[in-house]
Amino acid sequence: MIEIILGIIVIVSLLLILIVVFNNKFKFALIKIDKAEEDIELYLDKKRELLDKVRPIVKEEVKVENFLEELNDSKEQSYNNFQLHDLLKNSYNELFKTLDDNEKLLKSETLVKILEDLNDNEENIIGAIKYYNDTVVELNRLVVSFPSSTIAFFSRCKEKAFYNNEKREIFEILNNK
Repeated sequence: MIEIILGIIVIVSLLLILIVVFNNKFKFALIKIDKAEEDIELYLDKKRELLDKVRPIVKEEVKVENFLEELNDSKEQSYNNFQLHDLLKNSYNELFKTLDDNEKLLKSETLVKILEDLNDNEENIIGAIKYYNDTVVELNRLVVSFPSSTIAFFSRCKEKAFYNNEKREIFEILNNK
């Protein structure tokens, strides 16, 4: 009789340890994702600020009325980080297309300094997004795999979105194996 009670105690203890371990993995992944989202938001705000500094210089040199006007909309509307990233990436590409078409712009020291800051900031954004996506892969794997999916169900933890489709496709491939 004592062996049965001890067996039940051991099994219950092991289950509780398993629950605590997986719950901590979820919490740790969510903390890492929140931190990455904060970093991405800061870098995106800096990118918007730097692109705003570039606008008047390019407008004056190239003599155009409308250049990166979508940046005005980004301040007035509330975009999530995914939408803001796409908008700023398009603006960034448009800036470099304009620079390629008008090489005289690169003679401005102010513009060159801002472009260096933009490139440094872009590297920071890429790093933060990679960290975010890697952590989301880890979290999504926990959400869909057993036994952690049971813990995810009870803690109401759901899959998170990726910043680019490449990671989503890789996750889907790994998930189907």
